[in-house]
Amino acid sequence: MTVRTIQWRDGEVILIDQRRLPRKEVYRVCRNFRQVAQAIRTMVVRGAPAIGVAAAMGVALGARRIRHPRRVETAMERVFRTLADTRPTAVNLHWALARMRRIYEEYKDGDLEMLKRRLEEEALEICEEDVAANRTLGSLGAGLLKDSRRILTHCNAGALATAGYGTALGVLRAMKESGAAIEEVFVDETRPFLQGARLTAWELAKEEIPVTLITDNMMGYVMNSGRVDAVVVGADRVAANGDVANKIGTYTVAVLAHRHEVPFYVACPTSTVDLDCPSGADIPIEQRSQDEVTHIAGTRIAPDGVNTLNPAFDVTDHSLVSAIITEKAVVTPPYEQNLRAVCRG
Repeated sequence: MTVRTIQWRDGEVILIDQRRLPRKEVYRVCRNFRQVAQAIRTMVVRGAPAIGVAAAMGVALGARRIRHPRRVETAMERVFRTLADTRPTAVNLHWALARMRRIYEEYKDGDLEMLKRRLEEEALEICEEDVAANRTLGSLGAGLLKDSRRILTHCNAGALATAGYGTALGVLRAMKESGAAIEEVFVDETRPFLQGARLTAWELAKEEIPVTLITDNMMGYVMNSGRVDAVVVGADRVAANGDVANKIGTYTVAVLAHRHEVPFYVACPTSTVDLDCPSGADIPIEQRSQDEVTHIAGTRIAPDGVNTLNPAFDVTDHSLVSAIITEKAVVTPPYEQNLRAVCRG
């Protein structure tokens, strides 16, 4: 991808505004942690790994603004709290903040400039690690899907959802790089935010990977027609038992895949696995604005005053997941045992 999702440049965080794609490539400059938090909250940047990287850079920005050592603790606690409160479901956010907090705790009582430097270094390392992890899991996934020619994906788990390369789309990129003959990638539009139509279709077209856009309610049709060999999606949080929280509609895809005996794969780095979360029932589900349901591109499509329900994510039971592709290994059932072994190994 020639487009960069997140960049650190001279003490500023540069984000492509994903709300404006595919019509315009607009970049937002965040000069302080509050602007980063607002970008996460309003989905300028989205996707679990990308949110984590952005939050880490937000912490580094917050530290840069501190001028007096005696204000470090108060200022940094405000930074961590503000960023942690942006979005509840994606665990990468909290994972990245925990890493940044460890650096903060180690250096907070020493030289202020050293603290700032180490936080910036850690944020950049988190960013680089994400790209490397995605490339590795992409390669592992390409091996797993080597005989699949027609693939369906949901939402956007590409370079735009990460620091680069992508998770589910990273698998597709790695397949193309390995010479696999991908015939067709079905992308559902992913209402209400249209990440599939706006972002995934755009990414795949730029990569010259054959893409067919469908509406969300066509998934059953294409599977029942025998036109899907495999499904691969990303994740915002994977519980210790293998339950997967991902963009709303993922559960529907998994049920249909199970009904039609199509393998259903989840691609995510191990930073998305939350071993402290026993099951999907313990994952908080973000509820978003009703305007996302009642409007499309600013135009109202529903009657005034109608009630709406807008959970951003749903949970897919681990029994519907064929395998979880991580940068360390392709994890298969029993997930309770194997996820713990891979993540802690």
